[in-house]
Amino acid sequence: AGAAQTVDAVINAAENAGSDIRALPIEWIVPGPWQPRRNFDSDELKELAVSIKNHGLLQPVIVRPHPDRTSQFQLIAGERRWRASQIAALHEISAIISDFGDKEAAELSLIENIQRLDLSVIEEAEGYQALLDKHGYSQQELADIVGKSRSHIANIGRLLSLPQGIKDKLIKRVLTMGQVRPLIGREDADQLVELIIRDNLSARDVESLLKSKNRPKKAQPQQEKSAEIKALEIRARTELGLSMRLDWDEKNDKGQVSVKVTSLEQL
Repeated sequence: AGAAQTVDAVINAAENAGSDIRALPIEWIVPGPWQPRRNFDSDELKELAVSIKNHGLLQPVIVRPHPDRTSQFQLIAGERRWRASQIAALHEISAIISDFGDKEAAELSLIENIQRLDLSVIEEAEGYQALLDKHGYSQQELADIVGKSRSHIANIGRLLSLPQGIKDKLIKRVLTMGQVRPLIGREDADQLVELIIRDNLSARDVESLLKSKNRPKKAQPQQEKSAEIKALEIRARTELGLSMRLDWDEKNDKGQVSVKVTSLEQL
Protein backbone atom coordinates (compact mmCIF):
# COMPACT_ATOMS: atom_id res chain seq x y z
CA ALA A 1 0.00 0.00 0.00
CA GLY A 2 1.33 3.45 -0.88
CA ALA A 3 1.54 6.23 1.67
CA ALA A 4 -0.49 8.52 -0.61
CA GLN A 5 -3.63 6.51 0.21
CA THR A 6 -5.83 7.27 3.20
CA VAL A 7 -4.60 5.90 6.51
CA ASP A 8 -7.61 3.56 6.77
CA ALA A 9 -6.85 2.23 3.27
CA VAL A 10 -3.24 1.54 4.26
CA ILE A 11 -4.38 -0.34 7.36
CA ASN A 12 -6.99 -2.36 5.45
CA ALA A 13 -4.52 -3.23 2.70
CA ALA A 14 -1.93 -4.31 5.25
CA GLU A 15 -4.44 -6.52 7.07
CA ASN A 16 -5.75 -8.09 3.86
CA ALA A 17 -2.22 -8.74 2.60
CA GLY A 18 -1.34 -10.55 5.79
CA SER A 19 1.31 -8.02 6.82
CA ASP A 20 3.06 -8.33 10.15
CA ILE A 21 0.43 -7.14 12.62
CA ARG A 22 1.20 -7.96 16.23
CA ALA A 23 1.22 -6.64 19.76
CA LEU A 24 4.40 -4.77 20.64
CA PRO A 25 5.61 -3.76 24.11
CA ILE A 26 4.67 -0.11 24.31
CA GLU A 27 8.17 0.91 25.44
CA TRP A 28 9.64 -0.52 22.23
CA ILE A 29 7.94 2.24 20.21
CA VAL A 30 9.35 5.77 19.83
CA PRO A 31 7.93 8.71 17.84
CA GLY A 32 9.33 9.14 14.34
CA PRO A 33 11.27 12.30 13.44
CA TRP A 34 8.67 13.22 10.79
CA GLN A 35 5.78 13.66 13.25
CA PRO A 36 4.26 17.05 12.32
CA ARG A 37 2.21 17.46 15.47
CA ARG A 38 3.86 19.09 18.49
CA ASN A 39 0.89 20.07 20.62
CA PHE A 40 -1.15 17.31 22.31
CA ASP A 41 -4.18 18.34 24.37
CA SER A 42 -3.86 16.61 27.75
CA ASP A 43 -7.64 16.50 28.37
CA GLU A 44 -8.27 14.90 24.97
CA LEU A 45 -5.55 12.32 25.63
CA LYS A 46 -7.12 11.46 29.00
CA GLU A 47 -10.55 11.01 27.37
CA LEU A 48 -9.01 8.75 24.71
CA ALA A 49 -7.18 6.80 27.43
CA VAL A 50 -10.48 6.10 29.22
CA SER A 51 -12.01 4.90 25.94
CA ILE A 52 -9.02 2.61 25.23
CA LYS A 53 -9.16 1.24 28.77
CA ASN A 54 -12.88 0.45 28.45
CA HIS A 55 -13.07 -0.71 24.84
CA GLY A 56 -9.50 -1.49 23.81
CA LEU A 57 -7.53 -0.02 20.94
CA LEU A 58 -9.89 -0.11 17.95
CA GLN A 59 -7.24 0.66 15.32
CA PRO A 60 -3.58 -0.40 15.35
CA VAL A 61 -0.74 2.06 15.07
CA ILE A 62 1.67 1.90 12.15
CA VAL A 63 5.39 1.50 12.84
CA ARG A 64 8.59 0.54 11.08
CA PRO A 65 11.74 -1.10 12.50
CA HIS A 66 14.08 1.53 13.89
CA PRO A 67 17.01 1.93 11.47
CA ASP A 68 19.57 2.41 14.27
CA ARG A 69 18.25 0.53 17.31
CA THR A 70 17.45 -3.16 17.55
CA SER A 71 14.16 -4.17 19.20
CA GLN A 72 12.76 -0.67 18.70
CA PHE A 73 10.22 0.71 16.25
CA GLN A 74 9.55 4.20 14.94
CA LEU A 75 5.96 5.38 15.06
CA ILE A 76 4.57 6.46 11.68
CA ALA A 77 0.85 6.90 12.40
CA GLY A 78 -1.13 6.82 15.64
CA GLU A 79 0.89 8.89 18.10
CA ARG A 80 -2.24 10.06 19.97
CA ARG A 81 -3.34 6.45 20.42
CA TRP A 82 0.17 5.47 21.53
CA ARG A 83 0.32 8.30 24.09
CA ALA A 84 -3.19 7.59 25.37
CA SER A 85 -2.36 3.88 25.69
CA GLN A 86 0.52 4.82 27.97
CA ILE A 87 -1.86 6.88 30.13
CA ALA A 88 -4.20 3.86 30.19
CA ALA A 89 -1.23 1.83 31.51
CA LEU A 90 -1.26 -0.69 28.65
CA HIS A 91 1.84 -2.85 28.42
CA GLU A 92 1.35 -3.76 24.75
CA ILE A 93 -0.21 -2.10 21.74
CA SER A 94 -1.42 -3.54 18.44
CA ALA A 95 0.83 -2.39 15.58
CA ILE A 96 1.23 -2.84 11.83
CA ILE A 97 4.94 -3.26 11.16
CA SER A 98 5.87 -1.79 7.77
CA ASP A 99 9.09 -1.08 5.91
CA PHE A 100 8.22 2.41 4.69
CA GLY A 101 11.14 4.63 3.75
CA ASP A 102 11.60 8.12 5.20
CA LYS A 103 9.65 9.78 2.36
CA GLU A 104 6.62 7.48 2.59
CA ALA A 105 6.64 7.57 6.40
CA ALA A 106 6.61 11.38 6.41
CA GLU A 107 3.73 11.39 3.89
CA LEU A 108 1.63 8.95 5.87
CA SER A 109 2.23 10.69 9.20
CA LEU A 110 1.16 14.04 7.73
CA ILE A 111 -1.87 12.58 5.93
CA GLU A 112 -3.11 10.85 9.08
CA ASN A 113 -3.01 14.05 11.11
CA ILE A 114 -4.68 16.11 8.38
CA GLN A 115 -7.46 13.55 7.85
CA ARG A 116 -8.18 13.40 11.56
CA LEU A 117 -8.10 17.21 11.87
CA ASP A 118 -5.49 16.95 14.62
CA LEU A 119 -3.02 19.55 13.34
CA SER A 120 -2.93 23.28 13.89
CA VAL A 121 -2.34 25.31 10.72
CA ILE A 122 1.32 25.89 11.70
CA GLU A 123 1.98 22.19 12.30
CA GLU A 124 0.29 21.45 8.97
CA ALA A 125 2.42 24.10 7.23
CA GLU A 126 5.62 22.76 8.82
CA GLY A 127 4.69 19.25 7.70
CA TYR A 128 4.25 20.45 4.11
CA GLN A 129 7.50 22.42 4.23
CA ALA A 130 9.44 19.41 5.47
CA LEU A 131 8.19 17.34 2.54
CA LEU A 132 8.95 20.15 0.09
CA ASP A 133 12.46 20.73 1.45
CA LYS A 134 13.61 17.20 2.30
CA HIS A 135 11.97 15.15 -0.43
CA GLY A 136 11.79 17.55 -3.37
CA TYR A 137 8.04 17.64 -3.92
CA SER A 138 6.46 20.40 -5.97
CA GLN A 139 3.50 22.18 -4.41
CA GLN A 140 1.17 20.53 -6.95
CA GLU A 141 2.51 17.04 -6.22
CA LEU A 142 2.04 17.62 -2.51
CA ALA A 143 -1.48 19.00 -3.07
CA ASP A 144 -2.42 15.84 -4.99
CA ILE A 145 -1.05 13.60 -2.23
CA VAL A 146 -2.88 15.26 0.67
CA GLY A 147 -6.05 16.15 -1.25
CA LYS A 148 -5.72 19.92 -0.96
CA SER A 149 -5.47 22.68 -3.56
CA ARG A 150 -2.08 24.02 -4.62
CA SER A 151 -3.15 27.50 -3.47
CA HIS A 152 -3.91 26.08 0.00
CA ILE A 153 -0.39 24.63 0.20
CA ALA A 154 1.11 27.98 -0.89
CA ASN A 155 -1.05 30.17 1.38
CA ILE A 156 -0.60 28.10 4.51
CA GLY A 157 3.15 28.00 3.91
CA ARG A 158 3.32 31.80 4.07
CA LEU A 159 2.22 31.61 7.72
CA LEU A 160 5.69 30.28 8.59
CA SER A 161 7.11 33.77 7.96
CA LEU A 162 5.14 35.18 10.92
CA PRO A 163 6.94 35.92 14.23
CA GLN A 164 7.35 32.88 16.48
CA GLY A 165 5.03 34.29 19.16
CA ILE A 166 2.16 34.45 16.65
CA LYS A 167 2.91 30.94 15.36
CA ASP A 168 2.79 29.64 18.95
CA LYS A 169 -0.67 31.18 19.38
CA LEU A 170 -1.83 29.48 16.17
CA ILE A 171 -0.53 26.13 17.45
CA LYS A 172 -2.44 26.63 20.70
CA ARG A 173 -5.49 27.78 18.67
CA VAL A 174 -5.62 31.14 20.44
CA LEU A 175 -5.75 32.67 16.93
CA THR A 176 -7.10 31.46 13.59
CA MET A 177 -5.51 31.50 10.16
CA GLY A 178 -8.09 34.06 8.99
CA GLN A 179 -7.19 36.47 11.79
CA VAL A 180 -3.44 36.45 11.16
CA ARG A 181 -3.15 35.96 7.40
CA PRO A 182 -3.46 39.75 6.75
CA LEU A 183 -0.51 40.32 9.15
CA ILE A 184 2.02 38.45 6.99
CA GLY A 185 4.92 40.75 6.13
CA ARG A 186 3.88 43.55 8.51
CA GLU A 187 6.48 44.89 10.94
CA ASP A 188 3.75 45.71 13.47
CA ALA A 189 2.29 42.17 13.44
CA ASP A 190 3.02 41.50 17.14
CA GLN A 191 1.34 44.75 18.21
CA LEU A 192 -1.68 44.04 16.00
CA VAL A 193 -2.06 40.54 17.47
CA GLU A 194 -2.32 42.02 20.97
CA LEU A 195 -5.13 44.24 19.68
CA ILE A 196 -6.86 41.28 17.97
CA ILE A 197 -6.83 39.23 21.17
CA ARG A 198 -7.77 42.15 23.44
CA ASP A 199 -10.76 43.20 21.33
CA ASN A 200 -11.63 39.68 20.10
CA LEU A 201 -11.49 40.84 16.48
CA SER A 202 -12.81 38.55 13.76
CA ALA A 203 -10.96 37.95 10.49
CA ARG A 204 -13.19 40.54 8.79
CA ASP A 205 -12.57 43.01 11.63
CA VAL A 206 -8.80 42.60 11.11
CA GLU A 207 -9.09 43.28 7.37
CA SER A 208 -11.14 46.43 8.04
CA LEU A 209 -8.63 47.59 10.65
CA LEU A 210 -5.69 47.20 8.26
CA LYS A 211 -7.55 48.96 5.45
CA SER A 212 -8.07 51.97 7.70
CA LYS A 213 -4.39 51.89 8.75
CA ASN A 214 -3.25 51.76 5.13
CA ARG A 215 -5.27 54.79 4.02
CA PRO A 216 -3.05 57.83 3.43
CA LYS A 217 -3.43 60.41 6.14
CA LYS A 218 -4.89 63.74 5.14
CA ALA A 219 -2.38 66.55 5.01
CA GLN A 220 -2.67 68.96 7.88
CA PRO A 221 -3.86 72.39 6.77
CA GLN A 222 -1.04 74.91 6.74
CA GLN A 223 -1.15 77.64 9.33
CA GLU A 224 -2.17 81.04 7.91
CA LYS A 225 0.83 83.34 7.65
CA SER A 226 0.78 86.59 9.57
CA ALA A 227 0.77 89.95 7.79
CA GLU A 228 4.37 90.57 8.92
CA ILE A 229 5.64 87.36 7.32
CA LYS A 230 3.79 88.10 4.08
CA ALA A 231 5.31 91.62 4.04
CA LEU A 232 8.83 90.17 4.37
CA GLU A 233 8.23 87.87 1.40
CA ILE A 234 6.98 90.81 -0.72
CA ARG A 235 9.98 92.91 0.34
CA ALA A 236 12.39 90.18 -0.79
CA ARG A 237 10.78 90.04 -4.21
CA THR A 238 10.86 93.81 -4.69
CA GLU A 239 14.34 94.55 -3.25
CA LEU A 240 16.19 91.40 -4.34
CA GLY A 241 14.16 90.49 -7.40
CA LEU A 242 13.98 86.91 -6.10
CA SER A 243 11.12 84.66 -5.02
CA MET A 244 11.51 83.97 -1.33
CA ARG A 245 9.38 81.74 0.90
CA LEU A 246 9.43 82.29 4.62
CA ASP A 247 7.82 79.79 7.02
CA TRP A 248 7.76 80.81 10.66
CA ASP A 249 6.40 78.99 13.69
CA GLU A 250 5.54 81.79 16.09
CA LYS A 251 4.70 79.38 18.89
CA ASN A 252 8.16 77.77 18.93
CA ASP A 253 10.20 80.66 17.46
CA LYS A 254 11.45 78.44 14.64
CA GLY A 255 11.33 78.79 10.88
CA GLN A 256 13.01 78.36 7.52
CA VAL A 257 13.71 80.47 4.44
CA SER A 258 13.86 79.17 0.87
CA VAL A 259 14.95 81.32 -2.09
CA LYS A 260 14.22 80.22 -5.64
CA VAL A 261 16.86 81.06 -8.26
CA THR A 262 16.79 80.36 -12.00
CA SER A 263 20.46 80.97 -12.84
CA LEU A 264 23.96 80.93 -11.35
CA GLU A 265 24.00 84.74 -11.64
CA GLN A 266 20.88 85.02 -9.44
CA LEU A 267 22.49 82.67 -6.90
